[in-house]
Amino acid sequence: MLLSLAAVTACSSGSTTGDKSAGGGGGLFTTIDVNRPGIDPNAPANPYNPKGNSFLGYNAMKLAWIKNHMTDPNQFYPGIAESWEIAPDNSSITVKLQPDNKWSDGKPVTAEDVRLSIGIAYTQGSTAFAITPGAAGAAADVQVVDDKTVKVTQDMTNPSAKFARGVLDTYVAPAHVWGSVLPADFWDKLKASRGTGADAEKAREEITALGQKIIAFAPPKDVSAGPFVLQRANPGEALLVKNKNFYNAANVAPDQVKFLNYTGNEQIWNYLISGKLDHAGFTAAPPDVMNKIKQASGANIIKGYSPVAVGLAFNQSKKPYDNVHVRRGLAYLIDREQVVKVASPEGGTPAVTTSGIHQKPAQEWLGAELGALEPYKHDVAKAEEEFKAAGLQKKDGKWTLADGTPWKLTMHAPSGFSDWISAQENIKGQLTENGVDAEVVTVADYPLYLEEIAAGKYDAGFWLIALGPAPYDIYQRLYGASNGWTNVAGKIQHAAPGKGGNWMGGAEEIDVEGVGKVNPGELTGKLNAADAEAAKPIMLQLAKTANRDLPVIQLWDYVNTQFTNTGRFTGWPEQDSDLLRLPAGVWIQLGMVKKTS
Repeated sequence: MLLSLAAVTACSSGSTTGDKSAGGGGGLFTTIDVNRPGIDPNAPANPYNPKGNSFLGYNAMKLAWIKNHMTDPNQFYPGIAESWEIAPDNSSITVKLQPDNKWSDGKPVTAEDVRLSIGIAYTQGSTAFAITPGAAGAAADVQVVDDKTVKVTQDMTNPSAKFARGVLDTYVAPAHVWGSVLPADFWDKLKASRGTGADAEKAREEITALGQKIIAFAPPKDVSAGPFVLQRANPGEALLVKNKNFYNAANVAPDQVKFLNYTGNEQIWNYLISGKLDHAGFTAAPPDVMNKIKQASGANIIKGYSPVAVGLAFNQSKKPYDNVHVRRGLAYLIDREQVVKVASPEGGTPAVTTSGIHQKPAQEWLGAELGALEPYKHDVAKAEEEFKAAGLQKKDGKWTLADGTPWKLTMHAPSGFSDWISAQENIKGQLTENGVDAEVVTVADYPLYLEEIAAGKYDAGFWLIALGPAPYDIYQRLYGASNGWTNVAGKIQHAAPGKGGNWMGGAEEIDVEGVGKVNPGELTGKLNAADAEAAKPIMLQLAKTANRDLPVIQLWDYVNTQFTNTGRFTGWPEQDSDLLRLPAGVWIQLGMVKKTS
């Protein structure tokens, strides 16, 4: 996934002076930000700005860093927070800040910084700090207990099991720099927004409108509570230097961090092949390029679980995809192993079946029942049986609709997603070989792709699913708003196909063999407040439903592939470490990364 351009000319990475900051002799750490190509030297050091020179885990800090746990969404590594206590009924979380942490300008990090940052989070539509009436898992109250302690209480009228996750996953900004972004009466507005009527609606509109002001805010200089602080940025690179006031500065190995500019995957490949990067996150690369990367001096590739999968999703309001036998026929016809071998040999593993869950946590959630699901192994004869059961006809070696009119499966993918496009081209070839006319259509970019798929413009397209570890997040990709179900004030509501964002168009109730009649959206809604034990039987019912209903064909489960280099630094996470989905800046701030002796 990510960007992939056929040819990109590598631009200069700029020059780096011998700038040093106090606190060690670890040298220069060089990396790229895989989530954001291009460095805008005029962008502010603002973590809310999509182009901002604020780098997560380096100079942008959160209360805590989410662990990549298989099933528990509420496990974290410390960040601005040293520790936290979650109430047994999940009604509140009390956060204790690092006692000795200071901002890079020497001022202490306090509970008021956290309170201001929570206020900012309300303007951005954060999950725990949503202002939508009845939103699941929203905070009811924020209380500064003392200078280093904050207590956040959940609104228990519509609770969420991942409330603590929403709170701890909050950026923290310095109140003495950012204080002006919120009006003096902000907390009064927030209180008013929780009511009903015109005044409450006006208050919500005013809070939301503040979001754009915050995104545009440009601090005079970067003031960081992280291990580094931005020194400068130019079109070729951004340079950060060590923050001597960081609470764990003594264990931060590099003195400087350099983020290199890039505009496409090919530049990242070239950086890795030449050994320029100490770290780069997952970047899609074809096998020949991957071999060159592996041969670079000091090259070290770490792989681990990535709680996401990709599926071929169907718009069931369009024929013949409203017929489950057509979807099952396609599942039998597509050889998933061949698709992954072509499209993502290093970044994915063929899905063992369609369950809606990545296969690793599926073993935790489903146990032996995982093996009882229909695997949909490549089987042309079974595909033909399913197509015939759907009433499709085969004429002159080509499948047509039941009335004899031509049938062409059109798949969409965003330009630049090299693995998705390669996968769809391979699927097209497989289908065509077996009598199903197919085509691949690329669209300009991912935002447009999401906009058009949500508008119901596609027959089929790739859709990211299995977004763990929270059970609700996993299944809302299949049986959430995109398939008609929304959680409003704790009640599940269903919108008809084509309405309210429902582009998948699945049936509201499904008769599932071995389970009975199921409303998958209501089951998914129950996961929002369920603990792990209560979630298990629900997850099994939903896995069986997804397996028989096939709103998507699960193609491959992603593997989190990280590129590191042992030439200058060591102490990288082990294979399968739960740290791999966190930025390398977090590895550094936790004191893991060491300079090579």
